[in-house]
Amino acid sequence: MLKIGVLVSGGGTNLQAIIDKIESGYIKNCSIVTVVSSKPGVYALERAKKHNIPAVCIARKDYPSVYEYGEALIRHFEGLNVDLVVMAGFLSILEENFVRRYQNRIINIHPALIPSFCGKGYYGIIPHQKALEYGVKVTGATVHFVDVEADAGPIILQKAVYIKDDDTPETLQKRVMEEAEWEILPEAIKLFSEGRLEIEGRKVRIKEV
Repeated sequence: MLKIGVLVSGGGTNLQAIIDKIESGYIKNCSIVTVVSSKPGVYALERAKKHNIPAVCIARKDYPSVYEYGEALIRHFEGLNVDLVVMAGFLSILEENFVRRYQNRIINIHPALIPSFCGKGYYGIIPHQKALEYGVKVTGATVHFVDVEADAGPIILQKAVYIKDDDTPETLQKRVMEEAEWEILPEAIKLFSEGRLEIEGRKVRIKEV
C-alpha cells in the first residue's frame, strides 16, 4: 500500500479529485494517510475529515524560517512513513531540506503548460491572468516532480485546454481544473504507484504495463 501525504493551502478541489479516484478504484493500493495545510481553517481540511482522512494544519507562519518549516514537515511525514508527497494547491515554498529528503517522491500540479506562465509568483489565478494577457490560444495543466527551483522539475504529464474568446481568468481557471488538473494529477499518482515512472535527466518516461 502506497502511503500518500497531501499538502494543501486552500479549498482542496485537487485533493477531492484524488479522493474520488481512490474511492472509485481508479487508483489502487494507495491510501492518503495525512492531509497537511499551510493555513488554518481552509476547506481542504474539512474535505479530508468528511472522508475520515487525518488532517492537520502545520502553519508556515508558526516557523521563523522556511528551513525550520521544512524540518517540521519532514518530522510529520516520516512519522507516518509517507511514500509520496502530493502538492495539491500548496502555496508555501518548500526548502531544499524537504525537497532533498523526498527527492523524486514529490509531485505538484501547476495550472499552465510549463515552461509557460510558471515559476516564483505564478500561482492561483495568476497563470490564467497572464495567459489571457499574452493572448495564447492554448493553456492547460502540468504535473511534475518537484525540484528546488519552483516549477522546474521533470514533467510527468501535461494536458492542453483551449482558450475561448470570452474567457475571464475565473472561467479559464475553472475549465483548466475540470478538464486538466482533476484528470492528470490522479493519473500521475496512479502511474507512480504502479512503478511506471522512470526519470532520465529532465525526461520522465512512462513504462508500458
